[in-house]
Order: sequence, then structure tokens, then C-alpha cells
Amino acid sequence: MTLQHISSPPVDPGLLSRALEVAGRLANDAAEVITATAGREYQTGAGHRTNPFDWVTDTDRTLERHTRRVLAADFPDVPVVGEDYGADAGAAAAPYRWVVDPVDGTANYVAGFPWCAYSLALVDAHGPVVGVIADPSRAQIYAAARGRGVRANGVPVRVAPRSPVGGLVCGELTVENAAGFTRAAAAAHAGVRVLGSSALAVTQVALGHAVAAVLDHYREWDVAGAVCLATEAGALVVDGEGRPDPLPTDTMIVAVPGALEEVLRWWRSR
Repeated sequence: MTLQHISSPPVDPGLLSRALEVAGRLANDAAEVITATAGREYQTGAGHRTNPFDWVTDTDRTLERHTRRVLAADFPDVPVVGEDYGADAGAAAAPYRWVVDPVDGTANYVAGFPWCAYSLALVDAHGPVVGVIADPSRAQIYAAARGRGVRANGVPVRVAPRSPVGGLVCGELTVENAAGFTRAAAAAHAGVRVLGSSALAVTQVALGHAVAAVLDHYREWDVAGAVCLATEAGALVVDGEGRPDPLPTDTMIVAVPGALEEVLRWWRSR
């Protein structure tokens, strides 16, 4: 099986440049706030959504409100979809939409565990157009735009083909799938790491740190920005059946060239 990158239509260069500039500014703002407050909200401002591990914090709400205010001023005709305040009217049918997760990995953020991110993406009908991820604990801003590649703090990044054997796979997996997939990977001499941020899991593939990321539960705001990074870095994105998809809505597998078929085999054998 040979999988190819999906070809998406070009986007107006002016829009790309403006979106990258605004998204980068917002990511820098978010990184400063997250760095200053991580590990401090357990006593002061953290609550729960559906269960005691489904955290929501004042920082989540503050960063999303700030993001929405800036985007409304700079892109008044582009609706926003966010984790904490939902979707603006008409977002599903709009030609473009912004998708934001103010703190991806909120449980880590609350605990002070250095693995959380701010994620912002501009998305059209063909997938992510612009993606920016702030990784505050590593003082990194990762940015990508369709057809323009990826930069990590301004330095271009590109993945290289490799076998998954001996490599790391970032997983964000439910209990039902984690054990079987981890056993299959271990039998092939690869390691699985589940650390609690979908955005950073996919980003590690874009950076070449991981050979693949496998996710079986996520929302669009968790992954859209990181998927833009991965595809622009040269990684492949498929659904759980191995079909190329620029933004799968169920299971997602992201892998560097040369690793995808084997990782899919581990997934199917779970």
C-alpha cells in the first residue's frame, strides 16, 4: 500500500500571511500566561466539566476570550470554534473557521506537569490552512501554513522517512485500545508514550521526535493546529482504516513516510 499526501487547493497568500501573523501573536500571548500560571490553579480557579479529571480553568476561559476578541477584530467574517465557548453561528458552513483550544492538556497544566499547549488553526473545507502551537514548557512556537512548510521558533522543520522500529509513537488512546496497540508496538521494538495532549502528540511527529501519533478520541480543536504542522512537515494523516484524510473525525494516525503501514498493522491487530 502506497499512501500519498492529499493535495489541497492554494489559499490567498495575503490571507495566509495575515493569519500566520495574528495566530503567532496569540500563541505568544498564551505561552506567557500558561508559563506564569501552570500548576497554580488547583487551589485558585480549576473546576470540572463532566468528571473530576475533565478540568476547566480560569486560564482556559481567559485565553479563549482573548483569542476570540483578537480574531473578531482582525477577521470579523471568520467564525470561531472553541473548546470552552463553542461555535459561532454559521461556523459549520463558513468557507473558513478558526479553531482554538486555549489549553490542550489541561489536567497536566493544573498539575504543573510540563506537557500542555495552546492550539489555534484556520480551517477550510479541505482541512487546516494555518496552524500554530505554543509549547510553553519548551519555550517553542511552532507555525505552519498550507504550502509554506513548518517553522519551530523560526527554524524550518521537515520530517525524514524512517522505519517505526526503535522509534517512539505518541498515543492518546482509550483504555479499550491502549493495551493491545502498546503490546503490538512493543513486539515490534517500538515504544508508546501517552502523555495527555493530543496537540503535542501530533506535533512530535511534525518535529521528527516521534515516528507516529495515534489518537482514538479527540475534538477538532485538539488537533487541527498540529495536523497543519504535520502535513506541512511531510507526515501522512489517515483515519483508522488507513484512508487519507486531512482532518479525520474519529481515529487519527499521523506518521512519517516509511512508518505508516507498520503502525497501521499494529492498530489493526490490537
